Amino acid sequence: MRTQKMIAQREAYGAGLVELGKANPNVAVLDADVSNSTRTLYFAKEFPERFFNFGIAEQNMMAAAAGMAKCGLIPFVNTFSFLATYRAADQLRTSIVYPKANVKIAATYGGLSDSFDGPTHQSIADLAMVRALPDLTVVVPADAVEVEKALPVLAEHNGPVWLRLSRNPSPVIYGDDFEFILGKATVLREGTDVTLMSCGTVLGRVLEAADQLVEEGLNPRVVSISTLKPLDEETILAAARETGAIVTVEEHNILGGLGAAVSEVVADQHPCPVKRVGIPDTFADTGPYDVLLDKFGLSVDNIVKAANDALALKKKG
Repeated sequence: MRTQKMIAQREAYGAGLVELGKANPNVAVLDADVSNSTRTLYFAKEFPERFFNFGIAEQNMMAAAAGMAKCGLIPFVNTFSFLATYRAADQLRTSIVYPKANVKIAATYGGLSDSFDGPTHQSIADLAMVRALPDLTVVVPADAVEVEKALPVLAEHNGPVWLRLSRNPSPVIYGDDFEFILGKATVLREGTDVTLMSCGTVLGRVLEAADQLVEEGLNPRVVSISTLKPLDEETILAAARETGAIVTVEEHNILGGLGAAVSEVVADQHPCPVKRVGIPDTFADTGPYDVLLDKFGLSVDNIVKAANDALALKKKG
């Protein structure tokens, strides 16, 4: 069992927004009455003239952000991922993504991390929807450090961005020297037998699974794909060619997210076995976060089993 420091991504995001606000006077922050949850309250305290609470009116907030972007501001929109995805879907698509408005959507409480509010609040299909929107950049950081490093890069990027964040504390994987490069995957471990690919905070579990595979005498590669769109096809294809088997791991329905994206690339350009680890096309339950991850397909044992299944398929040729 790995022992690592745990920090919630939303905490790093809240602190990072303040630093971003100090560095760039055009950064504005919009929230839908959940600033304590999204941690935008830190920005509100430091820059009250650039903080806008829209109340429980996510559609209006999205439309207003599009207008602010047209005026030269860099608006960061904040709410829970399921609300940004579905309640404000029309405004997201038509007012922000279609005209390529320079709006950054911070969709927090992603995946199962809003665990005690139940299935209505759990974002298990958000990535499938936003990945299909043309010209929308989609980023799913692995830990708090990556959130902090990504924020100034995303602010400089000209165009709409979807940033998926988790509520719960998660392992800190990267050090202060980590560099976030938009559109580039991170290879954390080289290997030749099978590649474990993940997006988001499940990376800690993936690394544990890799340790178990090493104990079994295998040599796994580990890749974090934090930019889901545009996808780093070069790194994916290198894994397909050099290891011949891939396992994708995501805190999302196995339909439409990372597993689908990787499978599309592999099927088109270099076929090899791909096993998908994620939520098995079902709504989840209410309960402790780690318990839900285990129950709905994201245990370390599930990842290890998927790796062995992919290897068995690889041997069949």
